[in-house]
Order: sequence, then structure tokens, then C-alpha cells
Amino acid sequence: MSPRRSYDQYCSAARALDLVGDRWTLLIVRELLAGPRRYTDLHADLPGVSTDMLATRLRDMERDGLLVRRRLAPPGNASVYELTPRGRELTGVLHALGEWGSGGLGERGPTDAIRAHWFALPLLRALEDAGVRGVVQVSLEEGEFHLYAGATEGPAYGIGPAPVEPGLRLALDAESCLALARGELDATALPVRA
Repeated sequence: MSPRRSYDQYCSAARALDLVGDRWTLLIVRELLAGPRRYTDLHADLPGVSTDMLATRLRDMERDGLLVRRRLAPPGNASVYELTPRGRELTGVLHALGEWGSGGLGERGPTDAIRAHWFALPLLRALEDAGVRGVVQVSLEEGEFHLYAGATEGPAYGIGPAPVEPGLRLALDAESCLALARGELDATALPVRA
């Protein structure tokens, strides 16, 4: 484990940054909001992170009580990482950062990586603000994910098709998701598929 760095300031913002201010930490939280994930899946969905950096961040986050590592029962028999309740409390932080950062996205660059589920949190917030509750299946050109709108426990979203019949199906594009996050598009005006 890397030694814990601290701002040594008696300030709640400084203490929070002591835990989540390192590069990649909040993006790991974003990935784990989909539920338990294997190391290889995390690495695949965090383009640009080195294996050493990912391993270090996961150990630090486990030490700090943000996530736990557990072994799946056979036949899975793999280790997965999942958020603790304390780690899940960072959902609001990611919502706020996403909202704040959406105005600075601009045009997608030719080397910018993209994953469909990276739109899950902004879309989830927009749908919840519009009063949507339940399982929502979302299809984008980049892939599929599902949301658990209004859920207070468990994953916020999942990658791929929903494990249960969704109450709502949406076919969107990346621009619509960004417009929702920026408040430029009303969630009640989305194209709905039954």
C-alpha cells in the first residue's frame, strides 16, 4: 500500500480529498457504482490507467473503507471489488462533478475513449429529477446499460441488458445524454420504447 498522504488540515473538504483526491479514485467509484467488478473489467473500462496504478488505488480504497474485495463462490471463483456503503455515498459527488464538468466537454476528440455506461450517472440524475423510478434499459450506439432509478441500495446502474424486464426502454445517442446532463433537454421528451 502506498503511504497515506494528507493535507493535514482540519477541514472536511481537505479530509475528503485525502481519501478521494488521487487520480483515478473517483473514476474507480464510477465503475463500481455498476456493482461488483473484476480487476480485468475495471482495467478494461478505465483506459489509460496502468495495472500498477489501478492495483495501488484499489488497495488504498480498500484500506480507507471505500471498497471491499471478495471472492465469488464457484464456479465464478474470481475476486471482485465492490463499494462499501461509505464508498456508495460518493454517488452525489460524482453527480455534482459530472454536472459541473458537462459544460467543458466540447467536441469529442479523435483519441477520446468512450463507453456507453459513462453516460449512466448523468442520465440517471435527469430521469430521477423527472420522477422516473424503476429499471430503465438504455441503448446507445456505443452499447447498452441499465439504470435503477430511485434505488437507494445496490448498484446505481449495470452494464449490458437489465437482468429483469425494464419498465422503460430508451434509445438515445451520446448528444442526447449530454443535453440531458446540461439541462438542455427535458427527460420527459425522450424517445421511449415499450
